[in-house]
Amino acid sequence: MIEISHTTKGYSGVMTSDWYGPMPMQNLTVENGVAHFGISNGNPHVPAKTWTAALNGDRLHVKGQVWYGKLDNDAVRGSEADAKARRFHLSNLPSYTALKPDGLAKTPPMGWSSWNKFADHIDDKTVREIADAMVASGLRDAGYRYINIDDGWQGKRAADGSIQPNARFPDMKALADYLHNKGLKLGLYSSPGPKTCAGYEGSYGHVEQDAKTYAAWGIDYLKYDLCSGEAFYQTQAQIRGAYQQMGQALRATGRPIIYSLCEYGRDNVGSWGRSVGGHLWRTTGDISDKYSVMAKLGFDKNGAASNAGPGGWNDPDMLEVGNGGMSEDEYRTHMTLWAMSAAPLLMGHDLRHMDKATSQLLENPGVIAIDQDAKGIQGQAVSKDANTEVWTKALADGSQAVALFNRSKAPQVISFTPAETGFTRISKVTDLWRQQGVATDKRQFKVPAHGAVLLKVTGV
Repeated sequence: MIEISHTTKGYSGVMTSDWYGPMPMQNLTVENGVAHFGISNGNPHVPAKTWTAALNGDRLHVKGQVWYGKLDNDAVRGSEADAKARRFHLSNLPSYTALKPDGLAKTPPMGWSSWNKFADHIDDKTVREIADAMVASGLRDAGYRYINIDDGWQGKRAADGSIQPNARFPDMKALADYLHNKGLKLGLYSSPGPKTCAGYEGSYGHVEQDAKTYAAWGIDYLKYDLCSGEAFYQTQAQIRGAYQQMGQALRATGRPIIYSLCEYGRDNVGSWGRSVGGHLWRTTGDISDKYSVMAKLGFDKNGAASNAGPGGWNDPDMLEVGNGGMSEDEYRTHMTLWAMSAAPLLMGHDLRHMDKATSQLLENPGVIAIDQDAKGIQGQAVSKDANTEVWTKALADGSQAVALFNRSKAPQVISFTPAETGFTRISKVTDLWRQQGVATDKRQFKVPAHGAVLLKVTGV
């Protein structure tokens, strides 16, 4: 719906859609019967899109795009009653009340998500086959337990408003039962907005109802992606309130459900993510299968270490290991960086077609142990220059994880000192990727381009 008004101060207008609610027209001008204006979906990192609305008699031809929604159609002149009937009515958000910890996610969640490989082209058969491969490959026994269906599972709502899966998922409870019988857990995806990022049904106006449905199906994990909600949930209070609403709804079901907040690191989410019931919160934009993107997110954009620990984790997004866009050394850096960051380890490749090198990267027990360490410390850089970084992470057994990162395009010799580990004397060093001991006096390591070395260091 397009509403344009004119006063002595100029033109103003609002475009309302089922996807994004009311979106004010930006820089609206009208000349020779054509209105030019910008429309933003509320994301400050996405420039406003340019729109036109050309009047021809009683017809208004509107053309433009916002996010995934495109329009190139005639609009018919309506009455004030029509406008009133079509106006978007914002739901009330709960008053802020901090939720108490529920004991879940004592270590970062581990599992698999469909998005990086399949986007919204996912179905029941593929999910079951991924689950089978998770077990057969040994990944389940290595600690990967969650099978998360990202965007694309949703169908329409029933007459009573309850969300239904689409035809590709004939029985969501049966699918959950299938995974549970294999010692796995099932996750789903939704949005506080009317539509998800790929244009499927969101939870707006049905938050409590959807939470009850997920619990009845046996869902164990929910990723809640701001998507179309960013058009009208824009302040920190609004975004926090929208996430609290679902957090409260999940708690009210009585079912233990991991709650993943995905609002791209806005408004210092790590400082309040736990209080709305979150167990992990995205600190960045989306990852892609490129070293430059992975490195930017992991090294430069992850959240404050002080926000991470048992029960709540900074999330620099899912793993790309095995998708083919990076070298083995670059994927080793990816795993090392996520493990040192105490980040959730959510694989994103096709487990049914996994080579030995990929499985070795993902199943290395020493590396997983660093990520899953009970102390829950997020590692940090203790020294860095233009090409290299040295990170340390205190572990529950009193030892230290030490990671040597080469961010350059050529091999580098990288060293660390006992002082950087907090020890005056080092008594044991283990190379976790090679799974072998290292001389206790060795301080220098040749690290390949875009590569990493991960050590466990014991001392006094």
